[in-house]
Amino acid sequence: MATTAVDWIQRFAERVDAPVPDAAEVGELLAMAGTAAHASERTAAPISTWLAARAGLSPEDAFVAAKALAAEIEASEAVAGEAAEAGEAGSDAPAPG
Repeated sequence: MATTAVDWIQRFAERVDAPVPDAAEVGELLAMAGTAAHASERTAAPISTWLAARAGLSPEDAFVAAKALAAEIEASEAVAGEAAEAGEAGSDAPAPG
């Protein structure tokens, strides 16, 4: 039988001498990783989780930071998309002269 996530987390925490996260922390970490994965490439999720831990952020603070960054990226991409559409619309107009 395959090792469950709960078993892996407990055993890995013991291996690295870290406290086992509670259910709320696990939920926040998964939400943060999901935000990173959906806002970019999937590989951003585990690296973002590692960065949050390295920065000493709580899972809740890491999730807040991930949501803020995802919102910034989404807004930036929306502005870029609108600018591109405006440029395309402008190319249909007759040239002055």
